[in-house]
Amino acid sequence: MGEIVLVISGASGAAYGVRLAEILGDRSRLVVTEAGRLTLAHECDGLTPEALAKRTGAHLEDNADIAAKSASGSAAIDAVVICPCSGTTLGKLAAGIGDNLATRSGIVAMKERRKMIIVPRETPYATVHLENMAKLSTWGVIVLPASPGFYTLPDSVADMVDFIVSRILDQLGIDNQLSARWTGEELN
Repeated sequence: MGEIVLVISGASGAAYGVRLAEILGDRSRLVVTEAGRLTLAHECDGLTPEALAKRTGAHLEDNADIAAKSASGSAAIDAVVICPCSGTTLGKLAAGIGDNLATRSGIVAMKERRKMIIVPRETPYATVHLENMAKLSTWGVIVLPASPGFYTLPDSVADMVDFIVSRILDQLGIDNQLSARWTGEELN
Protein backbone atom coordinates (compact mmCIF):
# COMPACT_ATOMS: atom_id res chain seq x y z
CA MET A 1 0.00 0.00 0.00
CA GLY A 2 1.25 3.44 -0.88
CA GLU A 3 1.09 6.45 1.35
CA ILE A 4 -1.69 8.98 1.79
CA VAL A 5 -0.94 12.68 1.49
CA LEU A 6 -2.84 14.61 4.14
CA VAL A 7 -3.04 18.34 3.58
CA ILE A 8 -4.30 20.63 6.33
CA SER A 9 -5.15 23.97 4.74
CA GLY A 10 -6.38 27.18 6.33
CA ALA A 11 -10.11 26.52 6.62
CA SER A 12 -11.63 26.20 10.06
CA GLY A 13 -11.92 22.57 11.09
CA ALA A 14 -8.29 21.66 11.80
CA ALA A 15 -9.57 19.05 14.27
CA TYR A 16 -10.74 16.93 11.33
CA GLY A 17 -7.22 16.86 9.89
CA VAL A 18 -5.66 16.18 13.28
CA ARG A 19 -7.97 13.23 13.95
CA LEU A 20 -7.32 11.81 10.48
CA ALA A 21 -3.55 12.15 11.05
CA GLU A 22 -3.92 10.26 14.34
CA ILE A 23 -5.60 7.36 12.57
CA LEU A 24 -3.42 7.26 9.46
CA GLY A 25 -0.23 7.50 11.52
CA ASP A 26 2.94 6.69 9.60
CA ARG A 27 0.97 5.94 6.42
CA SER A 28 0.60 9.66 5.87
CA ARG A 29 2.72 12.41 4.42
CA LEU A 30 1.59 15.57 6.19
CA VAL A 31 1.53 18.92 4.38
CA VAL A 32 0.32 22.02 6.20
CA THR A 33 -0.17 25.33 4.42
CA GLU A 34 0.84 28.59 6.10
CA ALA A 35 -2.81 29.43 6.76
CA GLY A 36 -3.27 25.85 7.96
CA ARG A 37 -0.43 26.35 10.45
CA LEU A 38 -2.22 29.40 11.87
CA THR A 39 -5.60 27.67 12.06
CA LEU A 40 -4.08 24.53 13.58
CA ALA A 41 -2.46 26.58 16.36
CA HIS A 42 -5.60 28.63 16.97
CA GLU A 43 -8.13 25.78 16.99
CA CYS A 44 -6.00 23.02 18.51
CA ASP A 45 -4.43 24.63 21.58
CA GLY A 46 -1.18 25.80 20.00
CA LEU A 47 -0.50 22.56 18.09
CA THR A 48 2.23 22.85 15.45
CA PRO A 49 2.64 20.69 12.35
CA GLU A 50 5.94 19.46 13.78
CA ALA A 51 4.30 18.35 17.03
CA LEU A 52 1.44 16.70 15.13
CA ALA A 53 3.88 14.77 12.93
CA LYS A 54 5.90 13.64 15.93
CA ARG A 55 2.77 12.56 17.82
CA THR A 56 1.28 10.62 14.90
CA GLY A 57 4.37 9.30 13.11
CA ALA A 58 3.38 11.15 9.92
CA HIS A 59 6.16 12.29 7.61
CA LEU A 60 6.01 16.10 7.57
CA GLU A 61 6.79 17.75 4.25
CA ASP A 62 7.47 21.45 3.68
CA ASN A 63 4.64 23.13 1.77
CA ALA A 64 7.21 25.22 -0.11
CA ASP A 65 9.00 22.09 -1.43
CA ILE A 66 7.22 21.31 -4.70
CA ALA A 67 9.89 18.68 -5.42
CA ALA A 68 8.88 16.59 -2.38
CA LYS A 69 7.67 13.00 -2.74
CA SER A 70 4.01 14.06 -2.41
CA ALA A 71 4.31 16.04 -5.65
CA SER A 72 5.61 13.13 -7.71
CA GLY A 73 3.54 11.21 -10.21
CA SER A 74 5.90 8.24 -9.93
CA ALA A 75 5.83 8.05 -6.10
CA ALA A 76 3.82 5.30 -4.39
CA ILE A 77 1.01 7.58 -3.25
CA ASP A 78 -2.47 6.07 -3.00
CA ALA A 79 -4.53 9.16 -2.24
CA VAL A 80 -4.53 12.85 -1.40
CA VAL A 81 -6.89 14.16 1.26
CA ILE A 82 -7.22 17.89 1.85
CA CYS A 83 -8.85 18.17 5.26
CA PRO A 84 -9.96 20.83 5.82
CA CYS A 85 -9.94 22.38 2.37
CA SER A 86 -10.01 26.18 2.29
CA GLY A 87 -11.78 28.17 -0.40
CA THR A 88 -8.39 29.36 -1.64
CA THR A 89 -7.03 25.82 -2.00
CA LEU A 90 -10.29 24.77 -3.65
CA GLY A 91 -10.04 27.63 -6.15
CA LYS A 92 -6.41 26.90 -7.00
CA LEU A 93 -7.18 23.22 -7.63
CA ALA A 94 -10.16 24.06 -9.83
CA ALA A 95 -7.94 26.43 -11.84
CA GLY A 96 -5.10 23.90 -12.13
CA ILE A 97 -2.70 26.00 -10.03
CA GLY A 98 -0.04 23.94 -8.26
CA ASP A 99 2.02 26.73 -6.69
CA ASN A 100 2.85 24.94 -3.42
CA LEU A 101 3.14 21.33 -2.27
CA ALA A 102 -0.50 21.20 -1.12
CA THR A 103 -1.94 22.22 -4.49
CA ARG A 104 0.78 20.45 -6.52
CA SER A 105 -0.03 17.18 -4.71
CA GLY A 106 -3.69 17.66 -5.60
CA ILE A 107 -2.97 18.42 -9.25
CA VAL A 108 -0.70 15.36 -9.47
CA ALA A 109 -3.42 13.21 -7.87
CA MET A 110 -5.86 14.34 -10.54
CA LYS A 111 -3.46 13.79 -13.45
CA GLU A 112 -2.48 10.34 -12.14
CA ARG A 113 -6.14 9.46 -11.46
CA ARG A 114 -5.38 8.85 -7.79
CA LYS A 115 -8.14 9.06 -5.26
CA MET A 116 -8.51 12.62 -4.07
CA ILE A 117 -10.81 13.80 -1.32
CA ILE A 118 -11.44 17.40 -0.37
CA VAL A 119 -13.22 18.32 2.85
CA PRO A 120 -14.50 21.89 2.44
CA ARG A 121 -15.44 23.64 5.65
CA GLU A 122 -17.06 26.91 4.67
CA THR A 123 -20.53 28.11 5.42
CA PRO A 124 -22.37 29.39 3.59
CA TYR A 125 -20.76 28.47 0.30
CA ALA A 126 -20.28 31.25 -2.22
CA THR A 127 -21.34 30.44 -5.77
CA VAL A 128 -17.67 30.30 -6.77
CA HIS A 129 -17.09 27.58 -4.13
CA LEU A 130 -20.04 25.58 -5.44
CA GLU A 131 -18.88 25.94 -9.04
CA ASN A 132 -15.34 24.91 -8.11
CA MET A 133 -16.59 21.88 -6.16
CA ALA A 134 -18.78 20.86 -9.11
CA LYS A 135 -15.84 21.23 -11.50
CA LEU A 136 -13.56 19.11 -9.30
CA SER A 137 -16.30 16.53 -8.83
CA THR A 138 -16.64 16.10 -12.59
CA TRP A 139 -12.89 15.40 -12.67
CA GLY A 140 -13.29 12.56 -10.16
CA VAL A 141 -12.48 14.40 -6.94
CA ILE A 142 -14.59 13.31 -3.97
CA VAL A 143 -16.16 16.34 -2.30
CA LEU A 144 -16.91 15.43 1.31
CA PRO A 145 -18.11 18.53 3.17
CA ALA A 146 -17.48 18.70 6.91
CA SER A 147 -21.18 18.35 7.67
CA PRO A 148 -21.59 15.90 10.54
CA GLY A 149 -24.71 13.77 10.77
CA PHE A 150 -26.79 13.85 13.89
CA TYR A 151 -28.62 10.53 13.41
CA THR A 152 -25.79 8.93 15.42
CA LEU A 153 -26.86 11.05 18.43
CA PRO A 154 -23.40 12.46 19.12
CA ASP A 155 -22.48 13.24 22.72
CA SER A 156 -19.53 15.51 21.97
CA VAL A 157 -17.69 17.54 19.37
CA ALA A 158 -15.23 14.62 19.18
CA ASP A 159 -18.11 12.36 18.12
CA MET A 160 -19.02 14.80 15.33
CA VAL A 161 -15.39 14.98 14.20
CA ASP A 162 -15.21 11.17 14.19
CA PHE A 163 -18.34 11.03 12.02
CA ILE A 164 -16.60 13.00 9.25
CA VAL A 165 -13.27 11.19 9.66
CA SER A 166 -15.12 7.86 9.46
CA ARG A 167 -16.63 8.93 6.14
CA ILE A 168 -13.17 9.92 4.84
CA LEU A 169 -11.75 6.55 5.91
CA ASP A 170 -14.66 4.80 4.18
CA GLN A 171 -13.78 6.60 0.94
CA LEU A 172 -10.15 5.52 1.36
CA GLY A 173 -11.23 1.90 1.87
CA ILE A 174 -9.91 1.84 5.45
CA ASP A 175 -12.06 -0.18 7.84
CA ASN A 176 -13.05 1.74 10.95
CA GLN A 177 -15.55 1.83 13.77
CA LEU A 178 -15.29 5.54 14.58
CA SER A 179 -18.97 6.25 14.16
CA ALA A 180 -22.14 4.21 14.47
CA ARG A 181 -23.41 2.91 11.15
CA TRP A 182 -27.04 3.10 10.15
CA THR A 183 -28.68 -0.32 10.35
CA GLY A 184 -32.27 0.51 9.43
CA GLU A 185 -33.45 -0.59 12.88
CA GLU A 186 -32.95 2.77 14.59
CA LEU A 187 -36.55 3.96 14.24
CA ASN A 188 -38.21 0.64 15.09
